[in-house]
Amino acid sequence: MAGPVAAGAAGARGPVAGAALSVTQAQAHGVQTRRWLLPSALVAELGPEQVGRSGRPRRTARDWIVDFGCFVIAVVIGMLAADTLTNDPNTPHSLAVADQLVGALACAAVWLRRRWPLGLAVAMLSIGLLSNTAGGAGMVALFTLAVHRPFKYVGTLAAISLALLPVFFWLRPDPDLPYFASVVITALLTVTLVGWGMFVRSKRQLMLSLRDRAQRAETEAALRAEQAQRLAREDIAREMHDVLAHRLTLLSVHAGALEFRPDAPREEVARAAGVIRESAHEALQDLREIIGVLRTGDSDDAGRPQPTLAALDGLVSESRSAGMKVALDNRVTDPAAVPASVGRTAYRIAQEGLTNARKHAPGAEVTVSVSGAPGDGLTVVVHNPAPPGEVPHVPGSGQGLIGLTERATLAGGRLAHGGAGDGGFEVRAWLPWGG
Repeated sequence: MAGPVAAGAAGARGPVAGAALSVTQAQAHGVQTRRWLLPSALVAELGPEQVGRSGRPRRTARDWIVDFGCFVIAVVIGMLAADTLTNDPNTPHSLAVADQLVGALACAAVWLRRRWPLGLAVAMLSIGLLSNTAGGAGMVALFTLAVHRPFKYVGTLAAISLALLPVFFWLRPDPDLPYFASVVITALLTVTLVGWGMFVRSKRQLMLSLRDRAQRAETEAALRAEQAQRLAREDIAREMHDVLAHRLTLLSVHAGALEFRPDAPREEVARAAGVIRESAHEALQDLREIIGVLRTGDSDDAGRPQPTLAALDGLVSESRSAGMKVALDNRVTDPAAVPASVGRTAYRIAQEGLTNARKHAPGAEVTVSVSGAPGDGLTVVVHNPAPPGEVPHVPGSGQGLIGLTERATLAGGRLAHGGAGDGGFEVRAWLPWGG
């Protein structure tokens, strides 16, 4: 690259500096949001639809302006170098004409700099040894190579160019500058072009990396939203199990009573049928609400009011009306101060405990104990003694307790269940209740 850069040093340093500033401003302006103001290399990365049929990015309006500016720079530097050759008595006329012809072809080749940056830079390195007027085109080729290719390519060509500088100025000295000054100024200009091109390349790579990071952030946000939706649906599934298991157990108990006691008094049959009808209606209504929540994708809290600790009395009354023997021991110091989420979890634990007692210990008296205070936590205990008779196996046993354990753990508490000392069964849970 000795010849091209040498010509740039021989009287064209002022125009080059102004052109460098204009190109830098154009590149800074090209980072705007409008695609037609971006470099085609960036546009191709931002959208595959901007790639032409040949597989190369379509040249944007900004590219046309920059390419025309680079062509003008190459022509101006070539004309200044041609004027220097004309005034040099040591240069034959035929050599000057050949030099200008090669320089004109080199300036025309600037329009190919985006398609073949490495090939153009290699060609200009050879042409620069023969033609002074090709200096501007060589400068543009070196800068283009630094922008579009990794450092190993531009570093190799720049090193070869710097190594050839002393030889070039020894064979073709500058008539206006001393030998040492010509070599130093040209070397500085070469290093400046390489550094400027690498800066532009790093800025583009930074822009693309920021785009990639933004896309990854959007993807991660979508995954987090999907995970939150999945967790919400799992919560809804647990709600469905707790609610429907309670309702359907009532149906099973009363239907079984009608089956095994067909000779029961009409009043008991009517009461059992009424409970069956009411439980079936409520179960169907709960199922419709839960399915509606699943379809809309909202949380279950938005679909219907959620039970709290205050609804525990109603749960016990409902179980008593279904024929169960239930004793409620509520020793909560301030029930109104219990957080809604803690109260809802306590309600579900009591509901599942009553459901299990109804299925596995029919006829036994169940005790529901709730106690606690702010700072001490909330303790829920559902205890039933051993059933008075043989109890048939109920399919799916234990699934509700697994869900209760997970629910209590998610609430920051703990739950244990197992056999009691009197041969019965007990579910004991502790839930946090901050003061």
